[in-house]
Amino acid sequence: MIKTGNRKSTRLKGYDYSGEGAYFVTVCTHDRMCLFGDVVDGKMRLNDAGLMINNVWNEIPKWYPGVDIDEYAVMPNHFHGIVILKNYDVGAPPCGRPEPRDTIMIHGQARGPAPTTVKRLTLSDVIHRFKSLTTNKYIHGVKQFQWKPFHRALWQRTFHDRIIRNETELHTIREYIMNNPLQWEYDENNPNKMNQNTNNENAIS
Repeated sequence: MIKTGNRKSTRLKGYDYSGEGAYFVTVCTHDRMCLFGDVVDGKMRLNDAGLMINNVWNEIPKWYPGVDIDEYAVMPNHFHGIVILKNYDVGAPPCGRPEPRDTIMIHGQARGPAPTTVKRLTLSDVIHRFKSLTTNKYIHGVKQFQWKPFHRALWQRTFHDRIIRNETELHTIREYIMNNPLQWEYDENNPNKMNQNTNNENAIS
């Protein structure tokens, strides 16, 4: 089980989060509100808001050269995804999707030719832009299409990240993301699970 419950800053002090590599990120909605759809029979059924989140994530490589994406999952109240940061020449066209999986950068170790190093976005930059874009689009959805309103903010202020250091970790995390809907019943972010834990704690006390 991959732990993602601690939402305090997990950034490693002194680590270059603009460095080439793969990162596993988890972003939760504020107050764990379920806004993006439901899990039915082990499959995620996205509502219109969930489809918007899905579309924004898929457009990241289009708008931000040097940033690619891999496996991801939109869940009712959180998002899991793998971000791949690369080096590109200034003005080089971004890829629409990541390179074949055996060419992904793992913790700065290239699986192909190394392009010229240029100033690039950090992991926090990528997630901040993802949050901003989705928040603006969600507000539009509330006003125009009566999407369920959120309280104070769409997303939690922080996010959880994990540096993917080798191919074994990459495979494990991909499997975890793909199986997330199947594990929703036991997910720490599931409101039913959280209420059950609270009731158990009250019963013990």
